[in-house]
Amino acid sequence: MEIPLNTQIAAKLKEMSELLRQQGANPFRVSAYQRAADSVLTLNQDLAEIFDREGEAGLVALPDIGKGIAAAMGELITSGRWSQLERLRGTLNPELLFQSVPGIGPKLAHRIHDSLQIDTLEALENSAYDGRLEGVEGLGPRRVAAIRASLAAMLRRTRRAPSVAPAARPGVALLLDVDREYRQQAAAGRLPLIAPRRFNPRGEAWLPVLHLEQGGWHFT
Repeated sequence: MEIPLNTQIAAKLKEMSELLRQQGANPFRVSAYQRAADSVLTLNQDLAEIFDREGEAGLVALPDIGKGIAAAMGELITSGRWSQLERLRGTLNPELLFQSVPGIGPKLAHRIHDSLQIDTLEALENSAYDGRLEGVEGLGPRRVAAIRASLAAMLRRTRRAPSVAPAARPGVALLLDVDREYRQQAAAGRLPLIAPRRFNPRGEAWLPVLHLEQGGWHFT
């Protein structure tokens, strides 16, 4: 018997909540994912139908669903994967994710990841618009245009100018402070470790993870 989509997504949200708790993330963020999971389980509507009809705005309108969680739910609905969760588990495999896009097979997915070092569908979409994707061997303008069309359908939105103005992004000084904090805590052994799937044949937990709230921003 197939598990309903809402139940699958609620389980992923609960897993993220527990993973963040184990990794020492802000308790408010931990509880936000738990509340979202509880909200999804009480819905009488199918999330995919809401998303198809109203996009992310329809998800944000649901109780206890913010923009970030709505984006994650949209990714799960369109691709069946959640790259942020996989990254924090240490199981992210971008090449498998890219193969969910029509027109991208295993060899091309490998070349894209190897050449561009990207690991999300959003990043892939950006590369399809800024010219980087055409620089990958075997990809010309027509094929890139087809990939753009596939991504637009998967991500359920029309490409538009970035909605976040440069002034609304964290400043360089803040990013350097966060980087310094990460390096210091990692060197002191105060951060939880995950076992990344890539470049880790022994499956050892060696990659430190930091969750930090600073300057009005959340950093992972």
